[in-house]
Amino acid sequence: MTGTSHKELIIPNLTKHLSSVRDAVTAVVQESEFPNTDMHRIILAVDEAVANIMEHAYENRDPESKLTINLMLDADSTKFEVRIQDSGKEFDPSDIQTPDIETHVAAGKRSGLGIFLMRQIMDEVKYTFVSGVKNELKMIKYVR
Repeated sequence: MTGTSHKELIIPNLTKHLSSVRDAVTAVVQESEFPNTDMHRIILAVDEAVANIMEHAYENRDPESKLTINLMLDADSTKFEVRIQDSGKEFDPSDIQTPDIETHVAAGKRSGLGIFLMRQIMDEVKYTFVSGVKNELKMIKYVR
């Protein structure tokens, strides 16, 4: 890749739009230097982040709601970066402890590993909250 790839996406807060997120991430990552195995992991990390916002950030789950999630995707020869913004309630993923995977699996839990997966896949996971305005989750994966 000689240049950069950029894509912005605004989606309604509805899970049926997760496929659009996966398609956008795929398009941007495919134009980068990442191997396919990293591409699939990056898609998973972004999908988990957006699904968490849809599940937890907005209390209003009305299908007619105008609540949206904004994504800015960038890739170049050195990294992939995503910034995900929402106007939902404040949530800081740094407050979440790393789970004991064996205990988690033994308990038969089927959810609760999204943040863990994001941290394992991405090289940087940073959260910012601007009071009364928005949440922003920024994740970066560097080309190895």
